[in-house]
Amino acid sequence: MGHHDDTSHTHDTSHTHDHQHGPTLSRRVDVAVIGGSAAGLAAALQLTRQRRSVIVVDDATPRNAPAEHMHGYLGREGTPPDDLRAIGREEVRSYGGEVLTGRVLDVHREGDRFRVDLTGGSSLLARRVLVASGITDELPAVEGLRERWGHEVIHCPFCHGWEVRDQRVVQIVTTPMGLHPTPLLRHLTDRLTVVLHDAAGVDADALRALGASGVPVVEATVQRIVDADGALGIDLDDGTRLPADAVLVGSRFHARVDMLTGLGLTATAHPSGLGETLAADATGATAVEGVYAAGNVVDPSMQVLQAAANGSMVGAHIAFSLGNEDLAAGTRPSAGEDDWDARYTEERMWSGNPNGSLVAEATGLTPGRALDVGTGEGADALWLAEHGWTVTASDVSSAALRRVDDEAERRGLTVRTLHSDANSIRPYGDERFDLVSLQYGSFPRTPEGRGLHSLLDAVAPGGTLLVVAHDLAWTREKIDPAETTRAFDPEAYVGVAEVATALDAEGGWRVEVHETRPRPAGAVSHNHVEDVVLRAVRVA
Repeated sequence: MGHHDDTSHTHDTSHTHDHQHGPTLSRRVDVAVIGGSAAGLAAALQLTRQRRSVIVVDDATPRNAPAEHMHGYLGREGTPPDDLRAIGREEVRSYGGEVLTGRVLDVHREGDRFRVDLTGGSSLLARRVLVASGITDELPAVEGLRERWGHEVIHCPFCHGWEVRDQRVVQIVTTPMGLHPTPLLRHLTDRLTVVLHDAAGVDADALRALGASGVPVVEATVQRIVDADGALGIDLDDGTRLPADAVLVGSRFHARVDMLTGLGLTATAHPSGLGETLAADATGATAVEGVYAAGNVVDPSMQVLQAAANGSMVGAHIAFSLGNEDLAAGTRPSAGEDDWDARYTEERMWSGNPNGSLVAEATGLTPGRALDVGTGEGADALWLAEHGWTVTASDVSSAALRRVDDEAERRGLTVRTLHSDANSIRPYGDERFDLVSLQYGSFPRTPEGRGLHSLLDAVAPGGTLLVVAHDLAWTREKIDPAETTRAFDPEAYVGVAEVATALDAEGGWRVEVHETRPRPAGAVSHNHVEDVVLRAVRVA
């Protein structure tokens, strides 16, 4: 459980009212995943289900972006690639994993962790790094190929062969490996023509077998691909135009690993001679201990299903690596506590003033027992104590609670501090409270909503639940991942809308306020200018 105060981050004034970018942060996490397509998301899902904190950084440039549908994925046949990624992101977030839109600039060692620098100035300090950044395809320099890539121009008979069955297909051979998929394509259509754009190194016996089987083989240079008579025209250097409904062409490939140079990791030549990949063993481990790789970045032949399976397997090996390390150290660390403790051991994060929305909503309530969830440095809890409430202040960060204890002692106030994780079992014990306050708090989602139900269960009959959160509409604005990365994913955390839905589903609540309003006068923020306020009473 992390807490966000009513006022500004005192340690960061570089993005005042910059809704597009948000503040820069340095966050501690178990695993940083570079790449949010099938392999990266499958690994993240494995790891979040092992209670590991995971942040995926995705620049929204998947290899299969041009394709309208993916094929050969059992249970997801014909699904648009974007839909699969959306489903995967939601599944990862349902376990509290975060998916950030952005780009990794550099990865290097920093003490016993890896520092992952992001566009926009934020960074992650990760115990493990998974590289699932994929590859870029380098197409032959033929006019008209790239704009049709993934549509009329295909490269994989397994991915798109069925869709071009019985059609006129021209295969353009540009490498010695170019004839590798030809037997598959020949079976899919009897209207195949092979053009040797570059015949160097092509197996002569294979060519003779093709010719003997009735497949026309033309040795010529392809000049361009054009639209012609409702189909494609393949223009050759001798002036011939071959009609086609589809084109099959191979590509060279390059692993996307520029961000790893700070670790000394570079791509190595693939045995096919067609490009470079990142070397990793059967567990996904690279030459740098603690850095793993999965998906097309290690094997360009993987379709989406295989890439997802590989990411899932590598994610499991990362989980074993972390588990064995913790066992040897005799620890059972909480990544959430580690992240927030690191922030609260630096200078003061918040202003020390209570949230104006809390003051406005609680002023008319009769003081009784109060629970301040995600108390942070305790400004709200201390204000409640000053106004006659018997206060319990809870937080996942023991460093934050020490600050609350110190400030309460300095002011001569009594505030009971409770070190608890909102998603643990019975985080607030059996006690019920007349006011349960969640002010800019954040706790990760779980599929069964454990933290959310614990929050509601802590409210006594007749008691008030008060939730105040940032209006996060600005986080849904599109950003250029090449320019910045938002360092926080609100979709991975329980929000006000989910609280309101749970109140309605549970019944026995009277919602008195649920609105978006301007922040109280005097509040300063580099993050947002409006609050979402939810106040509800448990009907006795």
